[in-house]
Amino acid sequence: MKVKVTKKGILIPKRMLAGAEEVEIKKEDNAVIVIPIDESDPIFHLGKNPINSGIRDGSFNHDKYLYSCSK
Repeated sequence: MKVKVTKKGILIPKRMLAGAEEVEIKKEDNAVIVIPIDESDPIFHLGKNPINSGIRDGSFNHDKYLYSCSK
């Protein structure tokens, strides 16, 4: 597919983005790469369902609690 580059750039047809809600755009050498971001990556879901551990300073002293539990 060829598209005309305007002063605003180009328009990529949505049908080519496979239903992605967000993409990453990279420039490598003479190529522009558009990568759909997979929302199923577990890193995107961290903190969505926090638990109550009863520890009030857990985020501040995370390492202290983590390493004291592993001994």
